[in-house]
Order: sequence, then C-alpha cells, then structure tokens
Amino acid sequence: MLRLWGKSHHDQEKDLQKSDSKVHELKAALGPLSGRSLQYCNDACLKRYLEARNWNVDKSKKMLEETLTWRSTYKPEEIRWSDVATEGETGKVFRANFHDRHGRTVLILRPGKQNTTALDNQVRHLVYLLENAILNLPEDQEQMVWLIDFTGMTFSNSVPIKTARDTINILQNHYPERLFLAFLYSPPRIFEAFWKAVKYLLDAKTFQKVKFVYPKDKNSVELMSSYFDVENLPTDFGGKATMNYDHEEFSRLMTQDDVKSANLWGFSDKLQHVSNGHSVAEVSPEPACLAPAS
Repeated sequence: MLRLWGKSHHDQEKDLQKSDSKVHELKAALGPLSGRSLQYCNDACLKRYLEARNWNVDKSKKMLEETLTWRSTYKPEEIRWSDVATEGETGKVFRANFHDRHGRTVLILRPGKQNTTALDNQVRHLVYLLENAILNLPEDQEQMVWLIDFTGMTFSNSVPIKTARDTINILQNHYPERLFLAFLYSPPRIFEAFWKAVKYLLDAKTFQKVKFVYPKDKNSVELMSSYFDVENLPTDFGGKATMNYDHEEFSRLMTQDDVKSANLWGFSDKLQHVSNGHSVAEVSPEPACLAPAS
C-alpha cells in the first residue's frame, strides 16, 4: 500500500487520491471481467499488484493478467484438504492457532518434517495453505507471516532448488504483497548453501521481508517480541507456548474451511464424502470468463 507514515493529513489524502486513481486506471486497462476473475480483482487486489510493480499500471496489468491465467489453469481455490492431506501428516506446513500482534495469519513451515517426494503436490499443498491463510485473515488485514523452524533439517530432506524456485515464483508473482515477513529461526549451517542459491531468485521487496532470527541474539529476541506475544509464541521460536500439531484436529479445521471457501467462491455447498473420513465441498464448474482486454 502507499506509505503514509510520517506524512501530513493533506499529503495522506493526496496519496489516497493517487492510489484510487491508479486503481481506476488499472481496472480500465484490464477491461471487462466476469466469474471468478471479476471476484478476484477487487480494489484491494488491484492495489496489491500496483504496489508490487511500484504503481506502474502497465506492469501491474501484465502481472495481474498472468495471475488470472495461472489461476484459471491451476485453480487454487478448488484445491481441497482431501487433495493434499497426505502432505500435511507431519505438520511440515500448517496454519498456526495464533496471530501476530497485528492480527496477521501465521503459517508455520518445518522443512525438517518433509514426508513426501512428489514435488508438484508439495507445492500444491503450500498453495492450498496460502489460500487458507488468506481466507482466515481479519477484514482489516491482508498479509500473513511465515515462521520457519529448521529443526531436523538435513541434506536428505532439504528443499530441492526446483521446489524453492516454483514456490518463490508463485508467491512473488501470484500472491504479491501477501507476505509481510518470513522469520527464519536459527537456520543451520547446511542452509547457507541453499540460501546462496535461492536468494538471487527473490525480488528486492521479497528479499527485504526475510529475517534471520537467532535465539541468543538480543536484536533477534527483540524483533520476535515486537511482532509476537511470547505467551502465544511456541518455544520452538523463542516463546513460552507448546507447539503440538494434531493432524486429525487440523484436518477437521481445514474441512470446515473448505466449506467456507466453497461458499466464498460460489461453489455448490453440497458435501461429498471422501475416503479420509472427512466431508468436503463439492466444486461446481467455473462460469465462463471474459479474457482480460489486451
């Protein structure tokens, strides 16, 4: 969003007017939309894409059109927990039951808990949880926080470069301005080589959002306490709470959220029973969409 801190009320109003003007320009440049594309491209969405491209309408339009194409084929809103539940059995990625001090959804990532080898489905699992994190944001919040715990990470279960590249591509290009910060907690030495390889894949804005945190470093401790209540923060990240991942309980929550997501996107709310014992929302075909104007 436009940076308003430290500005006078008059300057803030001018910035907001400029923001609204750019949104209208981008909306006009996109042309008519319908179906899920129209639902996706609300004003808040357009602002995120404009922010990601420094308020350049042409570049924002190109980026957003590429996302609409990706969403029309990948269909992230149609992924259901039953599709990716196997990936989640060890709790390698899950939505935390607490927020940061500003109400942002928290995703916990534990690469040392890797339990599968199908790279495409690993990415699909992450995309599902990105969508779920967004679904659970409070109305006044648009961003999430990542907490990454490296416990148990070895050469044998480290993230493949291809998976990292695909993840970064999806996050940067199709979920712009959705990540507030990613806290890398006490990364091991084996992570250094991986980081050297992937950091060049990050754009400047995303790079600035990556924070290395070390439990014995005073600045790191202060950084964590500035964003999290230590009473809610798990001990794995320097807090006082106990982090236990219960796959059955998490599956129940995700199944409930699948119904919420289906209602949000206008799918049929009829439930179908699936083999893992949970019910999920049945997905209706997407209405025909007009392609964005070129």
